[in-house]
Amino acid sequence: MISIIIPFYNEKENLPILVDLLVRELMNKKYEIILVDDGSDDKYQISNIKSQTNLKLIKHKKRLGKGQSLKTGIENSKGDTVVFMDADLQDDPSDLDKFLKKIDEGYDFVNGIRKGRHTDNFILEIYSSLAGSFLKTFLHSPYTDINCGFKAFKRDVLKDFIFYGNNFRFFPLYVFYNGYEVGEITVKNNPRRFGKSKFGPEKLVTGVFDTLTAFFLYKFAEKPLHFFGTIGLIVFTTGFLIALYLTIERLFFGALLITRPLLWLGILLIIIGIQIGMTGIIGELIVYLNKKK
Repeated sequence: MISIIIPFYNEKENLPILVDLLVRELMNKKYEIILVDDGSDDKYQISNIKSQTNLKLIKHKKRLGKGQSLKTGIENSKGDTVVFMDADLQDDPSDLDKFLKKIDEGYDFVNGIRKGRHTDNFILEIYSSLAGSFLKTFLHSPYTDINCGFKAFKRDVLKDFIFYGNNFRFFPLYVFYNGYEVGEITVKNNPRRFGKSKFGPEKLVTGVFDTLTAFFLYKFAEKPLHFFGTIGLIVFTTGFLIALYLTIERLFFGALLITRPLLWLGILLIIIGIQIGMTGIIGELIVYLNKKK
């Protein structure tokens, strides 16, 4: 069975068209379409859709975010192959067959690459470009367009992955780092017909934090001392060199230090460096104790 999971918020004009197109593409296949309403306030009703074959609608009482919506969809799905799609009609159902063929070839996870991308939000373009470059450089991401919402995968890859907050953006990295066979295909990216993008300036800030979180989790989750120790050592060394310089001035040149703010900065950096290093050691202990369970 194929499970198509579509999270949405205020997409009442797009959904009937999307579902009808999907039903045509999935003809003669065993499938289910799971719509997850993330607290829409546009009075959307499932009765607005003509094709209701194998269709399921799940509603959140309030807006919980795309990550929680995907989690809800997964928990209510049964398919061996799972497909994520956006509801804004920018993902084209005609590309679905290409995903399924790739899965049949033996790939565990297939990510889309948006061709001729259409967006009315330059902030989203900036974020996607910067995030993609950062992940390729520092996390060796194999993906060309990790933020593409159109993706298909075998249910097995979901093992041990927990959807929370915005970490769904880095689900493809989790799959890759766990040794699964990943691939990409080029997909159409249609212009939005109705409504507007839900990605605003405030999400650019959260996107940056999410990217840094992914960097830490996938690079240092099992070796936190490498992260905190490096930062702590740099800070401590800076403070130590300042203190050493001032000590030489006092011993050999008779300089008075009581009025030198630089002395307090050196002491502060030494203390902070030690604290950051100790944070890394505590992190190592937590990892060790969790591994023993």
